[in-house]
Amino acid sequence: MTTKTTGQNGLRGALASLRREFGHAGLLSVLTNVLMLTPTIYMLQVYDRVLLSRSELTLLAVSLIALAMFACVALAEWWRTRVLVQAGQRLDAALAGPLMDADFTASLQGKGTTATRPLADLIQVRQFLTGPGILAFFDAPWAPIYIAVLFVLHPALGALALVFAAIQCLLAWQGHGRSVAPADAASKASGAEMGWLRAKLRGAEALEAMGMLGNLWQRWNRLHGQQLQRGLELQGFTARVTAVSKFVRYAQQSLVLGLGSLLVIDGQLSVGAMLAANVLMTRALAPIDSLVGLWRGLINARLAYGRLRALLQEQGNAPVAMANELPQERLRGNVQLRALSAHTQGGARTILDGIDLALAAGSVTVVVGPSGSGKSTLARVVVGAWPHISGEALLDGRPLQDYPRRQFGAQLGYLPQDVGLFDGSIAENIARFGEIDSQQVIGAALKTGLHDIILRLPRGYDTPVDNDGVQLPGGLRQRIALARAVYGSPALVVLDEPNANLDEAGEAALTALVRQLKVEGKTVLLITHRPAILAAADRLVMLRDGKVERDGTPEQVLAEVRRAASQPLPQTP
Repeated sequence: MTTKTTGQNGLRGALASLRREFGHAGLLSVLTNVLMLTPTIYMLQVYDRVLLSRSELTLLAVSLIALAMFACVALAEWWRTRVLVQAGQRLDAALAGPLMDADFTASLQGKGTTATRPLADLIQVRQFLTGPGILAFFDAPWAPIYIAVLFVLHPALGALALVFAAIQCLLAWQGHGRSVAPADAASKASGAEMGWLRAKLRGAEALEAMGMLGNLWQRWNRLHGQQLQRGLELQGFTARVTAVSKFVRYAQQSLVLGLGSLLVIDGQLSVGAMLAANVLMTRALAPIDSLVGLWRGLINARLAYGRLRALLQEQGNAPVAMANELPQERLRGNVQLRALSAHTQGGARTILDGIDLALAAGSVTVVVGPSGSGKSTLARVVVGAWPHISGEALLDGRPLQDYPRRQFGAQLGYLPQDVGLFDGSIAENIARFGEIDSQQVIGAALKTGLHDIILRLPRGYDTPVDNDGVQLPGGLRQRIALARAVYGSPALVVLDEPNANLDEAGEAALTALVRQLKVEGKTVLLITHRPAILAAADRLVMLRDGKVERDGTPEQVLAEVRRAASQPLPQTP
């Protein structure tokens, strides 16, 4: 079996593929920093040569050369920024798709990731790698060269530059070391608050109807207070570091002028060299000063990188079948579960325990049982949407996980309890947001008794479905999802409580649909609490506490239930 994996190597590989862009940016940084010596040389020429010679021609020549150098600096800066932006685009193109897949898989496994966090983390890393932060790293190696030039002008100026450089490095190190934990705590508190709030807003109608908003507001207020406290702690530390950094920067600018003036008075330095030293000192310490100012962005980018690496590594360690493994023939729909058990994440609780079940192609199997018996989990296992299993789950003799999901899903129909419509038109939802085949869309609507209802809507099949379809009646949402499940004539159809929101007409249409699917040779697994659908069933399975309690034809199982109910209860001593 050919498989592919994406993980930590995928993230490192994406960054490693940008070596050429970063190499070009490094070369342009060399050119930029060499040319940034122009102001220093210009001041030396003006104050130490032009003013003494009073030559206007020399001043014009020196000024024109300086202007040309400044134009080259601007061009190099623009080119460097353009190269880094292109690197960011390549990084996004390489990682956005795998991150979406990894985040979707994590959500499917109940890992609790938020839908937009991985992409937001990618943006955070990309912006840091293409913004002022990375430029400061490119410029930082030139600080020793500028300081060396200051030593050439005068050893005291070089020593002063070393002192301020050491202070700035200490500030950057302290800021980094003492801000990681507060930044991580603030990020987690903010994510917890937003996740909690989004989850509660999904039940806004119940909150309003039962007057629960006030009670939930108190809980949210506590979460918000924690998030606010973490943010204030981080901001307070940031403000202190920034204030100290500004003091050091202003003191450096003044002290270098003071020291230069003293050296000029003693005759050890010219006026031009004094002014040039001020510019050179500022340029030498600018990258370090930038790192101090950008340390929070560095911390956030580092945390984002760590989350991306963990997500890709965790989800990428599981092999994924390649697309060329999809069988060319259509699936027959034979399902076999052998000693299958399903667990919660981490294996803390067993939901299904040792299930042995075979669903033949063209058969209709109805699963019933009390709440919490594992019916919905069984449906998720059969469609390959429950990853925490042991035992075997086979489709046409092959393990479910061997089928590439994007292609295999087209031959599978699934209606979950939570209908899950998406933003788009009714036609797009029925067509699974692929290329709309009008005949198949109408055919699916006709099978579910939905076609005439849609035609009565003002915009027909183009009627928009917004916000999970909450503006549509519950029965209509259920039928749209049912039509989506049978769109494209799938070989295996799994329906979890398909009649939960249907009226008598809808339930009759559902029964007719199940019978038609049986005639077409489709495998149907249907979970329900209503007995009316049993008229179309070949087989009835009763679950209790995650195990198969009874299995047989509907007549046999119901007869066993009636016999068990007629037995007298055992007498207690």
